[in-house]
Amino acid sequence: MDANVNCRNINSSNKSNINDEMNSKYENMKIIYNRSKIGWYWAPLFVAFWFLLFYLAVVPSFHRMPPLKTLQDELDQPGQFIGERAEGTLLRLSKIGPKVVGSAANEQVAVQLLLSEISEIIDGARTDLFDIQKDVQIASGNYLLWSMVNVYQSVQNVIVRLSPINATTEASLLINSHFDSVPGSSGAGDSGLMCVIMLEVLRVITKYETPLQNTLIFLFNGAEENPLQGSHAFITQHPWAKNVRAVVNLDSAGSGGREILFQSGPDHPWLMKYYGQHITHPFASTIGEEMFQNGFIPSETDYRIFRDFGNIPGLDMAHTLNGYVYHTKYDRFNLIPRRTYQLTGDNLLGLIKGLGTAPELEDPAKYAEGHMIYFDVLGWFFIYYPENVGLIVNICVCVLALLTIVAYIWSMASSTGMFRRRIFAKFGILAALQLCGVCLSLGLVFCIALFLDAVGLSMSWFSHTWMVFGLYFCPMFFGLGILPAIYFSRTKEHGLPLGYGIQLLMHSHCLILTVITIVMISFNIRSAFILLICIGFYTISVLINMATCAHKTNFMWLIPHCILQLLPFMFYTYCCYAFYVVFVPMQGREGNTNPEILIGGFTALFCCLLSPFLIPLLCLFRKSKTIITLFGICTIIFIILAATPVAFPYVEKTAVQRFFAVHTTRTFRNGDAASTVNHTDAGYYVMPVDRHPKSLDNILFDGSNYSKADRSSCETEIMCGFPIYSSRWIKPAANSYWVPGPEPNKAYMPTLKILNKESTSMTNIIFTLEVSGPDHTSIFIEPLDDAKLVDWTFTKEPLEKSLPPPHYVYWSYALDPTPLRFNLEFERDSNNWSGATFKIAIMGHRIHDDMFIEEDFREFLAKFPPWTHVNAWIGSYNNWQL
Repeated sequence: MDANVNCRNINSSNKSNINDEMNSKYENMKIIYNRSKIGWYWAPLFVAFWFLLFYLAVVPSFHRMPPLKTLQDELDQPGQFIGERAEGTLLRLSKIGPKVVGSAANEQVAVQLLLSEISEIIDGARTDLFDIQKDVQIASGNYLLWSMVNVYQSVQNVIVRLSPINATTEASLLINSHFDSVPGSSGAGDSGLMCVIMLEVLRVITKYETPLQNTLIFLFNGAEENPLQGSHAFITQHPWAKNVRAVVNLDSAGSGGREILFQSGPDHPWLMKYYGQHITHPFASTIGEEMFQNGFIPSETDYRIFRDFGNIPGLDMAHTLNGYVYHTKYDRFNLIPRRTYQLTGDNLLGLIKGLGTAPELEDPAKYAEGHMIYFDVLGWFFIYYPENVGLIVNICVCVLALLTIVAYIWSMASSTGMFRRRIFAKFGILAALQLCGVCLSLGLVFCIALFLDAVGLSMSWFSHTWMVFGLYFCPMFFGLGILPAIYFSRTKEHGLPLGYGIQLLMHSHCLILTVITIVMISFNIRSAFILLICIGFYTISVLINMATCAHKTNFMWLIPHCILQLLPFMFYTYCCYAFYVVFVPMQGREGNTNPEILIGGFTALFCCLLSPFLIPLLCLFRKSKTIITLFGICTIIFIILAATPVAFPYVEKTAVQRFFAVHTTRTFRNGDAASTVNHTDAGYYVMPVDRHPKSLDNILFDGSNYSKADRSSCETEIMCGFPIYSSRWIKPAANSYWVPGPEPNKAYMPTLKILNKESTSMTNIIFTLEVSGPDHTSIFIEPLDDAKLVDWTFTKEPLEKSLPPPHYVYWSYALDPTPLRFNLEFERDSNNWSGATFKIAIMGHRIHDDMFIEEDFREFLAKFPPWTHVNAWIGSYNNWQL
């Protein structure tokens, strides 16, 4: 019995000693881990380091371009792209001025200049190696685009076909861009620049011994802005089109800079292989492609026509720098950075040479499987891999991240002597805290975005991009940092050491991102790779710290962590910067949605990727709550700035507000075309384009001679009696103005003739109509009562799709002004045809030849402030009931 007592005493003594030893070990670790924090004065240096990294490494990388090569360089090293020659050609092309479809500048002067340049290239070509043919296509047709039937008549394309002698295949690669422009713009950047680069590429290939296996077709498109008519004419009607197997489409949404690849394929991953191998200065991302395909970019390119009507895969590239001048009079030759010619020329020359020898062009359908994931890293190099490989990589990285987090927590329990369930409980608390921080920061951003738009202060960043930092970055930093700072300040006397707590907090964010990645993978979102970068680099830093036991030290774990955050930080800020360069100017022509949501939402997204692994580090400094609160104060200051003239969105010539103005005469009728006119008036129809339709209320108008465009007639008149120019005008029409004024020049008003009217049955009737007028005309047809349009001369697609009336026909012509004749067949349930069958409204637009603009209209336009840009022309509105 005494022995048993002794054993119990010994066991109790051993347990007591073990507990004392563990408590002593834990207390020692608390002393080690809870040593003084870093001095608060080091925090500004820490923050400044990341700012300097952005401005000294990221921004220069984005704008890095090769020097312009001159004619002397060609003598020293033949066979290279010469940017100086392309620059000279663009100077001559842009001096022509606006090149609108139907104008002499586009149909005669520009066409002759291109033909002259092509003839000169052919004269210097290696005809022993290549067979070169040129052609001017004149074509007419019609097709459904968006919700309108796009009817074109006698538009022109200039085409060059380059075939290698003794070619063994008829497969062709199409290279396309357009030389026409919008009204009032010389189109230097959009897209004369791409045309002259195509000319120089053609010259280099034909002048020197360039190995080719496939035929190259260079399409200089004369009707892209109309919209997209020239490409449709080529791909559906030209005899050379039948052998086209792929297309490289070149366009612009700005004025030079690096060209971004924003669409590829679809379903032809081999194209990305050639892009990656032959592009010298890459600028491409799957993110941009998915954003464009989901409607975030308010533009269309000829790529859509080649894809939809020709079933042709390809690459779609465009310049995006300085998008403020896009489709304005400021799109000028002298605003294009000179190095743009060389950068795009080198890229295009290498890509076309590569695709010119691609065996895949023989039968692209054999390789039409899957998608590619691709992105460039600061323009330094290009990464691309198949979607199925991306799926495997994503899953592996997610699994590795989860295992690493579990292993870290397991290791932490051994190091601290705490029970594992307690560690996991702490991790759960911190994960909930981090999730609350993310929700708080996102909530702040979206509340700010909604508030600014509601009070009319949106787009303060339009000409002052730095406003984005205070309005959206700062609230994200504040929301992500303030809750952890408060938590760690309240738990410093009990709980985990500060270093461990911060690491667990970052682990929890890694877990959140991993879950989001898994969700994106399940929905086949290829852009999931963007989350994978921060997850992967962070996981590597944790593994290094665990392997070296640096995570057990006070600050040594920061070294691997910060080093491995350098590349993700630069990559994400590079993506952010590229996004702002592309999308901020675009918000000046997209007024149907709240632009703050787009800019703020994207900023919040990337802050959730780059900052949660850096912002918690501020908790290592003394006065961390004060430091993080400064971001909140900064947000308030910037919101106040948004309400002051300092943040006025528009700047003369640099970042202008866009308007359309049409000097219009209107005639309203009932009954047939010869009936008595009910009402006529005239004035100026003004339509804002962006989010601030009321910006001129107290500047241009005094309240006595204008009114908001009256919508009371919307129930009785087609398009409310407004002179609609394109389908993009329909939604913004609600914010338009009608200013009474004198009649414009009426020499180009449209006319309507009823050529025939006959019944084909008791319930069907056919009208044959003829419309004549200016070279850009909108026609709206709306059946009345129970009548239904069942057939017409144009494409049947709108009728087959049962698109709601009024049916929209956009008609334009270039060389041939022959009136448009068409049939309309209506059907009724009964045989009662008394009264009118349908209403028709015709809006004529004389969008070029400023000589026809009257002096009073010029005086009206002169009232617009200098920070606006107004596309102005003469128009008319006429309606009939037939």
